[in-house]
Amino acid sequence: MKLPPIVLRGPSGASAWRQGTKSAPLRPHSRLLHTTRPCQSNVKSYISSSHCPHLNLSLEHHLLSTSTPDSTILFLYRNRPSIIIGRNQNPWLETDLSLLRNASSLGISEPVELVRRRSGGGTVFHDLGNVNWTVICPSADFTRDKHAEMVVRALRSLGVARARVNERHDIVLDQRTEPSPADPDDTHVTSFTSKDVTPLKVSGSAYQLTRGRALHHGTCLLSSPNLGVIPRLLRSPAKGLMSARGVESVSSPVGNLELEVKDFMEAVQREFGRMYGSPKGMEVEDLEEGWADRNGVVEGIRELESPEWTFLQTPQFTLSSTALPGKGSNASAMLDPATASIDLTVRYGAITTAEILLRSTTGPTLAKGDSLTGRRVHEITDWQQALSAPADASFATSWEKTASWLSKMLPSIA
Repeated sequence: MKLPPIVLRGPSGASAWRQGTKSAPLRPHSRLLHTTRPCQSNVKSYISSSHCPHLNLSLEHHLLSTSTPDSTILFLYRNRPSIIIGRNQNPWLETDLSLLRNASSLGISEPVELVRRRSGGGTVFHDLGNVNWTVICPSADFTRDKHAEMVVRALRSLGVARARVNERHDIVLDQRTEPSPADPDDTHVTSFTSKDVTPLKVSGSAYQLTRGRALHHGTCLLSSPNLGVIPRLLRSPAKGLMSARGVESVSSPVGNLELEVKDFMEAVQREFGRMYGSPKGMEVEDLEEGWADRNGVVEGIRELESPEWTFLQTPQFTLSSTALPGKGSNASAMLDPATASIDLTVRYGAITTAEILLRSTTGPTLAKGDSLTGRRVHEITDWQQALSAPADASFATSWEKTASWLSKMLPSIA
């Protein structure tokens, strides 16, 4: 889910989706019991007190891998600022890695981490204004809409009458001004649904299916302070110059729900309890930082933190110094063909072919790139050093500009 800076607000400062709605009175929240004791039944609810993305994603995988085959699990957590790419995505195409390492220039007070998750889907930005929800269940009980519909019911119980599940299985807020009759129990339509007015996306989903088990997890934007800068983080300078296998993210306009974290979490827990357990509330187990030392979890953290997982799992891609057909590249990102031409092929994070042609100030050309074959892209921190300086000084300008361009397109986060 790409996140452009679109947040609709009314003149009073209230979010636009709250205006003009007549929602039913909110039901009082059932107080949910939090405990550190393991949940005993086949219907279990967990919440993480950690904000570490590596730990939370590893806890999620641990629950998927070790839970009993007939159990159904809800897991809620928040992460500190981080970009989470899908299992089959390209980090150089999905984000601006140079900005990632300099997030303070965007007003983000702490470093933004890059994590490749184990499920598919697109890239998302996490921060403490976003709550992540996960449901793990028997694969026979899984559908792509079932638990998104659960979250919609939770949102509607909090007065978010415009929330619905769209055809992509995301949760959106309809933006039409005038209401029309609609079935209040239909989680795919609201009184404000319109083909002519684009809704705002507040929750995207991804899935992981294993033998007999299914995982469905999603985001929910409540009060992210970073909506205005997320599009810059999620726009690669190589856009239009890179052709990649795997999954490429689809941009959608988004907005904050302006809900409190506690209210949202309790509403989701309550709806989960209605579906699978007791509507009066469920016992919730707190997964604290100590879980990071448990067998299975600690190994998962190490894998997610490793550059081999983050970069060497990248599907094959090519990078060209000129625009690729149909990619619509920004002309300013291209390298002047009078300076040099570049065509790289990268497979699982390592360069397999490098066709680089430098042009001298006096006319001749010089083929470079052999020294790059076999190099892991994420390990290259100095492209001038990687290319090595040409002996003929007439190629110096072309060499310097080529190295500078590669540094922008394929930056290091070391």
